[in-house]
Amino acid sequence: MKQSNLSRIIRRFCRHRLAVVSLFVLIVLLLMAVFAPLIAPYSPTDVTFAFSQPPSAEHILGTDKVSRDMFSRILFAMRASLLVGFLATLISTVIGVVLGLVSGYFGGWIDRVVMSFTDMVMSFPYILLVLVAAAIFQPGMWTIILVLGFVDWPGVCRLVRGNVLSLRETNFVKSDITAGMPRRYILFREILPNTIAPVLVYATSVFAISILDEAALSFLGQGVQLPTPSLGNLLGDAQSLTTLTNQPWMWVPAGVVIILLVMCINFVGDALRDAIDPKNA
Repeated sequence: MKQSNLSRIIRRFCRHRLAVVSLFVLIVLLLMAVFAPLIAPYSPTDVTFAFSQPPSAEHILGTDKVSRDMFSRILFAMRASLLVGFLATLISTVIGVVLGLVSGYFGGWIDRVVMSFTDMVMSFPYILLVLVAAAIFQPGMWTIILVLGFVDWPGVCRLVRGNVLSLRETNFVKSDITAGMPRRYILFREILPNTIAPVLVYATSVFAISILDEAALSFLGQGVQLPTPSLGNLLGDAQSLTTLTNQPWMWVPAGVVIILLVMCINFVGDALRDAIDPKNA
């Protein structure tokens, strides 16, 4: 992407004040998660012998039923949930981009096979497919990363394929084919750079969905397993009526963090889409 185009995109993005605020909040949360070992006053597994205590000067977000500090657990839970969301998005994006490039460029029977497989994956109920896959394999962080990564790629694949079909008919690609340029050069130096922008925009929505999926699966006991904290299993620890009604510090902060992460990512993605769209030039 040229420097002038990048500066224009940044200027258009900055017009969306809500997205700029969301990006700032997202960066703050990300830094808190990355530097959790330095920020957290306790280890997320430390027992403090202050069982189910409300927020206080010693424990700013209170403690859970096992007397572990909730603020420390929230920091490490954000770390786990963001890691799951990022790696799952990365895996699904790489798979979708590769299959979309191959399908759109070569066409013919390769395109039919790839699209048939894509349609088959998309025909299954998404959450049911994720639950079945998570139940078959041993639950854990890396299991959920791989499961989400291998079921989220069809949307990226279809997006890239559509862009490749359009770019394949452009004059600069046809001239490269006529000049006998290698296919890898055409795919990765000519077509792929012109497809990256919409893929990045789409990846933001996959990132947000992956965080929600991790929270849902961990809440159901099929995702990140205790004692490793994640935003989903923190909510899963607060399913009793007593906790929901009398001990909100055990579940409200985790719910608020999930809402903030997903909303901020979606706002940034919407602004990025508008900034990249040439119609907004």
